[in-house]
Amino acid sequence: MIRVALIPGDGVGPEVVREAERVLVACETAGLARIQTTAFPHGADHYLTTGETLSDETFAALRDGFDGILLGAVGDSRVPDGRHARDILLGLRFRLDLFINFRPARLRLPELSPLRCADGRPIDFVIFRENTEGLYTGAGRVEAEGEPGERAVSEAIATRRGVERIVRAAFEFARAEDRSRVTLGDKANAVPHVYGLWRRVFTEVAGEYPAIQSDMQYVDALAMQLVRAPDSFEVIVTSNLLGDILSDLSAELVGGMGLAPSANVNPGRHALYEPVHGSAPDIAGTGTANPMAAILSAALLLRDGGAVEAADRVESSVDAALREGMRTPDVGGSRSTVEVGTWIAERVENGGRL
Repeated sequence: MIRVALIPGDGVGPEVVREAERVLVACETAGLARIQTTAFPHGADHYLTTGETLSDETFAALRDGFDGILLGAVGDSRVPDGRHARDILLGLRFRLDLFINFRPARLRLPELSPLRCADGRPIDFVIFRENTEGLYTGAGRVEAEGEPGERAVSEAIATRRGVERIVRAAFEFARAEDRSRVTLGDKANAVPHVYGLWRRVFTEVAGEYPAIQSDMQYVDALAMQLVRAPDSFEVIVTSNLLGDILSDLSAELVGGMGLAPSANVNPGRHALYEPVHGSAPDIAGTGTANPMAAILSAALLLRDGGAVEAADRVESSVDAALREGMRTPDVGGSRSTVEVGTWIAERVENGGRL
């Protein structure tokens, strides 16, 4: 039994999570997995009604009672300081120590890439983004706020333990998935203390995996190479801030945010899965949100939960939907969120056929 907590959240979150849940139900109906889902109300509406972002009781329930959390999106202009979004998303990442942000970038249909080189050159790499250190810890200060001499300082935190475990996870993934190359993205030439540590640790860990090629690239050169020759990458490992930027660039190379799933993972302990497109309030309620990123995030959850056949069928059904033109407007279609989700769920339930 795979126990799944659903947090639909804000904006288009409830719309896309609804379709992902429909696909999970289809997996169970098809006999591919036993799945139990439980919905949580946490989001802007819940916060504005109750004043609660994520209580200790709810956190404990999410930590102890589920194999994975599927989050739709959080972010609402009615909460201008973003308190609820920060407590839910970043709170879960840090409190559950979800140190891996896993972002696959796979081109499922060549015509969806803006790159001329995409046709005939497969793009299929993953990014391991460190998820609990770097500049996203909130460390720093503001001095003399509002005065002419105001000074703001943000501090990047990198520990040997934190760097080593994300680098090792990238190499372990490469070995398990028969990938031949791991690339470190850093900025050691401009930020020598933090990224000097990254380079030292990367070199040490790479030495333990002689069968896997390794290289280190400055992040600006890496970004250029991603556009010039994305098929040359297999596994990229990098820090929190740089990974945030590179993974969004990578999503656009393979069709956009509507096709971009992610997993926040502490292997063997906890995991949170989410589409990376955000709450997209400008299209909420229009029925045009792309549910594929949420559905592909559910596929990652299934795969990590051991339901490999279910995950394969979900992914192949998404691929079939794209080929058959069952798409929302962001990827050149005219179908609604519900139509796309229903089509994929029915294909999953019917053994990969319609």
